[in-house]
Order: sequence, then structure tokens, then C-alpha cells
Amino acid sequence: MNKNLPALIIGLVAIVGIVAGVYLYQNSKADTNPVAKINSNANANSQNTMKTAPPGAEPPWTKGAPNATVTLEEFADFECPSCGSFEPTMREVKTVYGDRIRVIFRQYPLQMHQHAYDAARAAEAAGLQGKFWEMHDMLYDKQKSWSKEMPDARKEFENYAKALNLNVDKFNSDLTGDAANSRVAADKKRGDFIGIRATPSLFLNGRLLSVEEMQITKLRELIENGLQGK
Repeated sequence: MNKNLPALIIGLVAIVGIVAGVYLYQNSKADTNPVAKINSNANANSQNTMKTAPPGAEPPWTKGAPNATVTLEEFADFECPSCGSFEPTMREVKTVYGDRIRVIFRQYPLQMHQHAYDAARAAEAAGLQGKFWEMHDMLYDKQKSWSKEMPDARKEFENYAKALNLNVDKFNSDLTGDAANSRVAADKKRGDFIGIRATPSLFLNGRLLSVEEMQITKLRELIENGLQGK
């Protein structure tokens, strides 16, 4: 028997341990920022995937010109704190660029958020009365009021419907109806196909942006480049 065999085995075990340790360390670091991890994994193939993805809710909720050279497509969850923090960036972009760009909002409620699906359906129910964006803005503006320790947020959403002068009976009916639910499901299906697992996720002309690229200064730079055809 080779006398060096035990040492060889010990050496191989050590190497395997080191490789496994590095792998786990890298994964643990990536997990601290789920959006970054997803963007890193998906970005290379995002444009090809977008071409074959289900269309999502039709027609989508949009702002800006349909034929704009720059399209931003956002997948978001109304209860997500990160989405709430990102919302001022999207509002600035919409204000600064107006009809020069096209902005699409996609529903991507996460199971981890208690009221996310109801909030998504509330926005869709308002949309059935022509006030999607108004409800969209109100849900974000008042996010901390309805997303914290509230057993049932629907009553709060009803108050928002009243403030927006919606037909409240129709709003309550639509909130749990097939039309709103199917639109949320269609957007979710599109997001699932693309591979989104965290919110917010933002695409510029079909390319998934990194967390760094979603910062306002960099985002405006990318939009400017897109408008100039770069």
C-alpha cells in the first residue's frame, strides 16, 4: 500500500473544502442583494428572453409616446420597500423626458408581502375606471400607511378609491373580479418567464439594468444615450 495515500486523501479533501468554501462565500455575498444577483445572472440573455416572453397584460399601463426610441419596462410590487424607494427616480424620469420615452409598468407582487396582490388588484380596479396611474401614485405615497401591521388593507384601498372619486361599489367588485386578477396574472407570467425574482427590476429597450444603472444619474445617462441612438 502506498504510504503517501493518507496524505493524498487529506490533500484532496482540503482542496474540495476550499473550493466549496469559496462557492458558498460568493453565493452568500450575492444573496445579500437579490436584485443584483438576479440582474447579474439574467442580464446577458435578457434581450433574447424578452423577445419570446409572454406579452403581459394587454394593453399595458404606459406613459409617453408609443413609438419612443427608449422604452423603460418596470416590474414592481406596491408593498416592496425598495420599489417605494425607487419610485421617486421613476417619477423624475417621467417628468424630465415626458413623451420622449415610453414607460411601462408591470405588476409583480411577491408572496412575501401580505398585501401585495390586493394592492396590485386595487391599481387594476382603478385602471378599469381610467385612474390606474392615480392609484399607482397613491399606493406608493401612502405605502407605509397600509403595508405595516394591517390585517386587511382593502378598506384602506377603498378610502383611496373614494379620494380619487371612483365608483366605490364597482371598485370593490373589480378588486376581486376576473379582469383585474387576469391582468396581474398576465404581468406575473411575463416576469416569471423572463426570470425576475426580486423587485424593482427595470429594462431599458429590453436590457435588464443593474442596480448601479438604476441610480438616477446613470439612468439618465443611459436614457440620453438611447435617445441619441448610441
